[in-house]
Amino acid sequence: MRFDVITLFAELFAPFLELGVTRRAFESGQVEVQFFNPRDFAEGNYRRVDDRPFGGGPGMVMMAEPLAKTLAHIRSLRNDNAPVVLFSPVGKPLNHAAVQHWADSTGAILVCGRYEGLDQRFIDAHVDVQVSLGDFVLSGGEIAAIALLDAVARLQPGVLTDPHSHAFDSFNAELDGLLDCSHYTRPEEWNGQAVPGALMSGNHAQIERWRRDQSLLLTAAKRPDLLVAARAAGKLDARDEVVLAGPKTNLL
Repeated sequence: MRFDVITLFAELFAPFLELGVTRRAFESGQVEVQFFNPRDFAEGNYRRVDDRPFGGGPGMVMMAEPLAKTLAHIRSLRNDNAPVVLFSPVGKPLNHAAVQHWADSTGAILVCGRYEGLDQRFIDAHVDVQVSLGDFVLSGGEIAAIALLDAVARLQPGVLTDPHSHAFDSFNAELDGLLDCSHYTRPEEWNGQAVPGALMSGNHAQIERWRRDQSLLLTAAKRPDLLVAARAAGKLDARDEVVLAGPKTNLL
């Protein structure tokens, strides 16, 4: 798959592409990433890509023409009709389902805005999807683009050491969209707190039941909206409901 990124600051991506587990996806070419700077397609001696907003007000707005020329150049290099994704506060929140969609796709063209945003005429003419990381504002779309690329990269075959690792991440279908349970490692006791006995039992059925129970209780406590969705989808059985109806003292 290929992601073309329209950004004024491609250098922000370099450490992310070269470090960590997900670098395998980029080194192998499973996820190809190319960068394009709108300044390279702007006119004039100063290669200007922004101007003051009509109607007044603070800040600057990215101009439509340099962005459109950048996009046209990218289109000439691709052999598909890749969707154009803009990272914006008005977009739909990025979630696991969306990440899985992009992980299964052939890629996209990612637009990283800056300043007060983009000229709306470019958005109306060219943007297919708008994505948000949450109800807050960033200085630009680069951090959001990195988040999407990271989430997509780790879902590619061979990127994680254990190919089944991501199957049990929070929000994944294997967990019925619930939160993952708590995890423990050596030493068996730390700061006076021991590892839960079920995890030390060696009984795989007991371990899996404990993990399921903790996932249910943690989701009920921290993200009840996910629990409502799982129940509506018929993902909870009678045993799950018993756990949820009981005392919450087992939540660790």
